[in-house]
Amino acid sequence: MGSTQGVSAVKRVLREGGYAKTKVGHGGTLDPLAEGVLPIALGEATKLAGRMLDATKIYVFTIQFGEETDTLDTEGEVVARSDRFPPLAAVAGVLDHFTGEIEQVPPAYSALKVDGKRAYDRARAGEDVELKSRAVTIYALRLASPLTGEDGEAWSQSDLAQPGEGDCATPPSPTSASEQAHEPAYPLPQGERSDGELESTFATTTGRPDPYDPSMPLELAESVTLEATVSKGTYIRSLARDIALALGTRGHVTYLRRTKAGPFREEQAISLDKLGEIGNGAPLQDLLLPIEAGLDDIPALSLDPEQAQAARQGRVISGMPLADGLYFAKSGTVPVALVEIESGTMRIVRGFNLPDVAE
Repeated sequence: MGSTQGVSAVKRVLREGGYAKTKVGHGGTLDPLAEGVLPIALGEATKLAGRMLDATKIYVFTIQFGEETDTLDTEGEVVARSDRFPPLAAVAGVLDHFTGEIEQVPPAYSALKVDGKRAYDRARAGEDVELKSRAVTIYALRLASPLTGEDGEAWSQSDLAQPGEGDCATPPSPTSASEQAHEPAYPLPQGERSDGELESTFATTTGRPDPYDPSMPLELAESVTLEATVSKGTYIRSLARDIALALGTRGHVTYLRRTKAGPFREEQAISLDKLGEIGNGAPLQDLLLPIEAGLDDIPALSLDPEQAQAARQGRVISGMPLADGLYFAKSGTVPVALVEIESGTMRIVRGFNLPDVAE
């Protein structure tokens, strides 16, 4: 279910539950084939949708090596094949190359507009879609599960570490996904390469796992599951494509799950079945989070009644002895506005039209 479908589903169950018509928005585009966290805002909370769209997100995704599709996922037609499968050590080594600020070309099948028309509409119509490369940030990229080779045996990240690194000198052994989730993103090198040059896209000036080291597992990876923490505008399908190309093969996404969007974690999410209970009479309040749940990275600011009234009227308030920056202004427990303070002067960024409990 995509983001637009998610919004439509919420509107439908609210209508079926007899609730008054209210504005509904989402806080982050989700591919139709993806699973996971989709923040949905109701009423005044939709004023924060822009902040949620800009928030950092975490994804778990699986790359299947050997084939690239036109959509870069399982929906599309195969457009390129390769009989090469990367060594497990190379998979671990390439992650460093894709961490930090990188350039990526979005998929042709994306919601970006080209001359006023969605790219995916042009692609489906058979047009050649060329999108410009753009900068995005990959804050973290690591193995999310054991690597599996052709024999199906699982290897942990520590199995791919350089020999002599503490307990890595012991023979490698399979590991579970839960154990893997807490291991380092990639092996730490012992030192810089002697030539100081980048010999491939998965080499770095500080070294890399050596797939030809006899102590390293030489299993070939048919697929790999990764976890990525990314900035807004990052396309995981493009990231998967580029990782595969850097490893000398082709690839596409076969599994995609968003586990966090801004402050909202998967553990807080409700299922579509749970959502459907609203239409059958379940109380909506039991499923809602307060507005401040979307502002947990912003310090709270308590206003007195006079200041709260001025803020609700959109007036500038001076003489605020606080550091410059954004604040979440409240009157008691009632959200008043998202405000910005500069040189002691408070201005309204977004006001919330919520009744004061004292009124």
